[in-house]
Amino acid sequence: MYKLARLVALSSVAFAVAAGPSRAADEAPEVAAMRAAVKEFEQTLGGALKKELAERGPEGAIEVCRDLAPKVASELSRRNGWRIARVSVRTRNPLLGSPDAYEQGVLADFERRIAGGEAPAAVESAATVTEPAGKVTRYMRAIGIAPMCVTCHGAPENIPAGVKAALDAAYPHDAARGYSPGQLRGAFTVKGPVAP
Repeated sequence: MYKLARLVALSSVAFAVAAGPSRAADEAPEVAAMRAAVKEFEQTLGGALKKELAERGPEGAIEVCRDLAPKVASELSRRNGWRIARVSVRTRNPLLGSPDAYEQGVLADFERRIAGGEAPAAVESAATVTEPAGKVTRYMRAIGIAPMCVTCHGAPENIPAGVKAALDAAYPHDAARGYSPGQLRGAFTVKGPVAP
């Protein structure tokens, strides 16, 4: 019985991904709040990264991504009652950034959209999805590789030796290198209960 229930639940998630964002989710009030939370996350992290880059260089910025990003995501999650994170199919930290099945489908769609010419900052998705615990609203927005990102996420042979050493120490299972500007790095992701 458990296997059948799990198969039905996974089929529902796969259908929601294949069907794309639902119109109802786009119009749901929680989607606007989720967008705002992602914007706050991005601005907080971006501001701290720029500050550390200016003061301590890329090695200092690595600490922002490693230490501050999870704290900001946790604080926003607790404040809103949602799960807020950053995910990628090529993670720096698999414990914090691995996408679930739904997120993998949306990331594949984002990859196609960006390859088709959409700007990463404009690529987003919202859907109401039925999961084993009930209906949830899912919101994701793409994270693109900006030119400054290649210092830590670019081709391994182009990453400065000090940065490479700091990355190796901070992220022993790092798979988030080899990117070029404009590519999809991953996505901000938010999941929360459907508003009554």
